[in-house]
Amino acid sequence: MTSSVRLRVFFLFSAGYFVSYVFRGVNLGFAPYITHDLGLSGADLGLLTSLYFLGFAAAQIPVGMLLDRFGPRRVTAGMLLFAALGIGVFGAARGIGGMMLGRLLIGVGVSVCMSAAFKALAQILPVAQLPMVNGFVMAVGGLGGVVVGSPLAWTLGVTDWRHICLGLVVMTLAVAAAIFLFAPEHRDDGHRKADMLTQFKGTWHILRSGAFWKIASFSVVTQGVFYAMQSLWIRPYLLDVMGLSAHYAAVLVSVLGIAMMIGCVSFGAAARSLAKRGITVYAFCGFGMGLFVLVQVLMFMRAPIPPALLIACYGIFGGTGILSYAVMAEYFPTHMIGRAHSTLTLVLFILIFGLQVGIGAMLSHWPVQAGHYPVAAHLSAWGVLIGMQIASAIWYVLPSSVLEKRGGVVS
Repeated sequence: MTSSVRLRVFFLFSAGYFVSYVFRGVNLGFAPYITHDLGLSGADLGLLTSLYFLGFAAAQIPVGMLLDRFGPRRVTAGMLLFAALGIGVFGAARGIGGMMLGRLLIGVGVSVCMSAAFKALAQILPVAQLPMVNGFVMAVGGLGGVVVGSPLAWTLGVTDWRHICLGLVVMTLAVAAAIFLFAPEHRDDGHRKADMLTQFKGTWHILRSGAFWKIASFSVVTQGVFYAMQSLWIRPYLLDVMGLSAHYAAVLVSVLGIAMMIGCVSFGAAARSLAKRGITVYAFCGFGMGLFVLVQVLMFMRAPIPPALLIACYGIFGGTGILSYAVMAEYFPTHMIGRAHSTLTLVLFILIFGLQVGIGAMLSHWPVQAGHYPVAAHLSAWGVLIGMQIASAIWYVLPSSVLEKRGGVVS
């Protein structure tokens, strides 16, 4: 396959992931306006925003089977239509019920974007190149994290959030059309005719695989914490705990997105280089996630470090768990990568949903004071999150025989 086709695949499916990432974090900017309009509590806001992750998670198993059966091009283009419908419903809704429905539809619609990008690239690139290229995909998606910071804050000063939703409808439809019209058709011919029951059995084998859970353990917890915070709760932390202005907090949200992009690319490239020196992607991924936990400990202890530096480090190391998707490619056959990736994403997004709701519920136990939660409320939530990550890290590093063979998954 020519380099021009590979670049086309990369940019088209990365654009889909960019759309997914914008939708993931857009409520970060919308939150003050939605809260004011509807009088929402922290628990209400957490539930509303997290429905994206619930819809995303609920669609993962069927999406994985559809990717392996019909290929990334048609599945991604079709699913993005649900996302366009969802943001339209969200923007037009006058009550929380309609907004919840819209947020759920968005999650279902973009649920395919990351797995489709990784699947499409795994079909045309050797396994050795996947950590670096997947990092570039994450970097393009991370631009969405930049957009929901200062650019979104500026746009909300020019127009209201409902008009922005209309613009997002147009953007989503444009990306769906581009993928359908210009992405190459590429499916796994030897397995695409397997019936859906057979494909579901393959997914069930993945869920029963010790290799899958060993790889997923630390990764899903650190990524779950990172994305739950980045998409909603990091801004209140910056305002309430660090005492920053709204403008500076918006700037740091963009810094976080840029830092995550840098981290994804840098760690992806470094993983490929270190693999040639005998350091496994699994070990390097664990090292990066450990640094992410360390940064959180420093933030929890309110270390005397400039906020911009802390947030930059939080973003750089927060996305390192994505390397686990490349690790999956080493333990599962090519025709099952779509299901392996989507199953990992399923577990991750169920956790993000739970964390986002849980953080909101914890914060709501403290009275709001002049629009802010007490410092103790945030630190209590962070303490629980750090404890979860340390527990999963211990499991991740314990010796195990399940990674000594290729997962034992067939179908």
